[in-house]
Amino acid sequence: MRLHDHLTSGNGFKVRLLLSQLGVRYQRIEYDIDKRETRTPEFLERNPNGRVPVLELDDGTYLAESDAILWYLAEGTPYLPDDRRQRAEVLQWMFFEQYNHEPNIATVRYWITHRVPVTPLIELSMPAKRAQGEAALRVMEGHLGHRAFFVGDRYTIADIALYAYTHVAGEGGFDLAPFPQVRGWINRIAGQPGYIPITQG
Repeated sequence: MRLHDHLTSGNGFKVRLLLSQLGVRYQRIEYDIDKRETRTPEFLERNPNGRVPVLELDDGTYLAESDAILWYLAEGTPYLPDDRRQRAEVLQWMFFEQYNHEPNIATVRYWITHRVPVTPLIELSMPAKRAQGEAALRVMEGHLGHRAFFVGDRYTIADIALYAYTHVAGEGGFDLAPFPQVRGWINRIAGQPGYIPITQG
């Protein structure tokens, strides 16, 4: 398999982390998103949405959207429960990550780390993005108050999906000090077998 990716992308990191933990060998192809390398006609044939990651399968087909890729890779592994209810709960937290968490925490991190010019729209959006990102962290904090992981007290792709941008939230100016349960969970994820840092390709 080949992973079309950008090294600092949390969405790409989700896939890299699971591939590492599964022990799956793959080739990684880097794209400079600041130079719009994912907006070329060639890339858009792989993913019309023009975003990484994209997983190129052995049969030459392409699968986009990080959480869909996680689900595909996790089928039949310990990272996705067999229990129907728990599988739905994994999806619940993955949908939360994409709707409430990533659009706020990841977006602010991107604006800062990629030095995006502060337009009037970004200036107007920043306070709301920060407030909504902190609200997502509070939801996570409450849920983790009496459990080690997000679903069934076991490490699943729900944790991977949420971990990717949470553990680098400080790069977007989000303070994790008020969230001790989240910080403890971050440490537990980093201690999982096969763990790699986001900077490892």
